[in-house]
Amino acid sequence: MNNKLQKIGFGGGCHWCTEAVFQSIIGVVEVAQGFIASSNKEASFSEAVIVHFNPSQISLKELVEIHLYTHKSSSDHSMRKKYRSAIYFFDKDQQMMVNQILNSVQKDFKKKIITKVLPFHEFKFSDELFHNYYYTNPEKPFCETYINPKLSLLMQKFSKHVDKNKITKNELVS
Repeated sequence: MNNKLQKIGFGGGCHWCTEAVFQSIIGVVEVAQGFIASSNKEASFSEAVIVHFNPSQISLKELVEIHLYTHKSSSDHSMRKKYRSAIYFFDKDQQMMVNQILNSVQKDFKKKIITKVLPFHEFKFSDELFHNYYYTNPEKPFCETYINPKLSLLMQKFSKHVDKNKITKNELVS
């Protein structure tokens, strides 16, 4: 069994939302919230997280699927510069695996997935005041309006990967 931690970057929506989703997953040991820049025409910073995970508890494929379903991965809306739909890889093997995963799950989506597979280049943390935002402020209107629906979807579609102690604590599950 591989117990060596791995990391992957995800961007697509608000980093408060993305952070809460991945903090709720069994096998995710750390979620760094902030902004990721890639290279070339994607060199600008965009809201994202770096997810550190134990592959013996959660696979890269499962994390990618969770990411695709918990943000608008097939919508090229006007906020894409701030919320780039992307998966940031840290090595060529990871890039190849992510591309294979995207190709295999495309059939499950009605529209074309627009999520880009990009090399990780640089990371800036968001203001510390916003770290662990959801689990510090679950009653805030933003959390109730935007994050709770994502966590509810997570429970419906990926419940076997969810840390029920966290989700139940915030009364998303009856």
